Amino acid sequence: MTKDQAAAALREIGTILELQGENPFKCRAYLAAARTLETAPADLEELVRTERLGELPGIGEALREKITTLVTTGKLPYLEQLRSSIPAGLLALLELPGLGPKKLRALREKLGIESLEALQKACHDGSLASLDGFGEKTATNLLEAIDRRANYRKLHRLGDALPAAQALLSHLRKSPSVLQAEIGGSLRRGKEIVKDLDLIAASKNPKEVMQAFVSGPNVEKVIAHGETKSSVILEGGIPCDLRVIPPEAWATALAHFTGSKEHNIALRQRAIDRGLHLSEWGLFKGQSKTPMKLKEEKDLHAALGLSFIPPELREDSGEVEAAEKNNLPDLLTRDEIRGCLHNHTIASDGQDTLAAMAQAAAELGLEWLGIADHSKSSFQAHGLDAKRLEAQITEIRAYNSKKPKCTLLAGTECDILKGGKLDFPDSILKELDYVIASVHAGFTSDEKEMTERIIHAMENEHVTCLGHPTGQLLLEREGYALNLPKILEAAATTGTWIELNANPWRLDLDWRWWHKARDLGVLCCINPDAHQTSHLGFLDLGVILARKGWLRAKDVVNTRSLAALRKLLSA
Repeated sequence: MTKDQAAAALREIGTILELQGENPFKCRAYLAAARTLETAPADLEELVRTERLGELPGIGEALREKITTLVTTGKLPYLEQLRSSIPAGLLALLELPGLGPKKLRALREKLGIESLEALQKACHDGSLASLDGFGEKTATNLLEAIDRRANYRKLHRLGDALPAAQALLSHLRKSPSVLQAEIGGSLRRGKEIVKDLDLIAASKNPKEVMQAFVSGPNVEKVIAHGETKSSVILEGGIPCDLRVIPPEAWATALAHFTGSKEHNIALRQRAIDRGLHLSEWGLFKGQSKTPMKLKEEKDLHAALGLSFIPPELREDSGEVEAAEKNNLPDLLTRDEIRGCLHNHTIASDGQDTLAAMAQAAAELGLEWLGIADHSKSSFQAHGLDAKRLEAQITEIRAYNSKKPKCTLLAGTECDILKGGKLDFPDSILKELDYVIASVHAGFTSDEKEMTERIIHAMENEHVTCLGHPTGQLLLEREGYALNLPKILEAAATTGTWIELNANPWRLDLDWRWWHKARDLGVLCCINPDAHQTSHLGFLDLGVILARKGWLRAKDVVNTRSLAALRKLLSA
């Protein structure tokens, strides 16, 4: 039982108790205990084994007993009892944006709403809108959220899909019958959201390859099992297809099953213009039925008079024209990343200490790491006030005095308040190495108000970077209304960096805007928004999305050495 799992169980208890109208202090005790477990510096099982749980703040005897039972047995009878006391679909309603435990309890008590169907009916018939504290706008927003969630169920985040595909690909490549194998489709192009996965394999013995595929370690269900194409459902409900093609068709098949529909049409038309015929089975001259010999995709591109087009760019967004002129960018690579700035510790809502984050960064080969815990207005994230921030600055300076492998920088993720005011005064901000300014509340503002709010914050001389610019949560919440062209133009004017938040739930700013940002001279700062050491690995996703946005090493501040970064920050 991990700290995250135990904390989730305690949070669920607190939520159910709140739904039942239990004493608010009791509800908050469970929620606070969940937060305490998440940020506990020690291993949870070790705390239980050594009977040190009681040393954690807010963990009294009753909570200690429940956590011990959870860790030692993997179950908690009290939680199971609470779950059985409420309708099965009630907790799922809390996943809808804008519907918290208090509002849901009101709907349950006054309208008897305990299911999604009942909620939809109340939104349609006007009964929900008539309740105090709700209204027509709330009903409309809830119906839109329900529709989005129905569509989201068919989709999967890049951060979930990529590891699943890589695990199955690794399994396939162990088969002696597999000559070549690769991920294809929108996943290979680095799309932030995918509907399904595509794997491509070259083999002279497709039957054995298919058997290896359907018996993969993360395959939950086999939908179809054919000789050259099979379909399965992977853990997490992700559909995956495998196509096995002859070795001589590898280059054209991989290209076909990677490019977007529009990109592939552009390549086929280019082939026609040259008296050629292109399909997934090969590139043919005139009426010949014998394909040209092409070993890799770069050979196909060369035959079409193009320089090699990286998979991430194959969206028909100017890449073919650029490849014809040999004018494609030298895209960023993971090896060029030397640090990142947006990371949290147990001082706010992170789960690891400052030293642990630094050590993990050093193990990843990073030269520098920024610490940017939340500011005080993010009370739900245990944000730091001025006194605690100053203490953290002192701690960071002391850590660096020991000449560690990875140098720490002192920063903050400072809330952008209403009107663009910052959560800390300039007298505090100027003491920091950098400032990431982010919006964490007031998402319902209109486009004009939100745009002006953010630009006003960016105009502060101490703001280094705009964090998760649109506030989107993929497959969970749409971004707030924002005039992004104006934001990017303001960033170019003020010299503010724009974050590419690489957390798989965010991937914000969206890759579609980075080409424009780059052309305006706006620098990108890829950040994992890490809340624990393992989250530093999100940098890999950030690089994928930066590449998809046509970014080069010089466009990304993460590629600077520590000395170059300090020079950039001082400027």
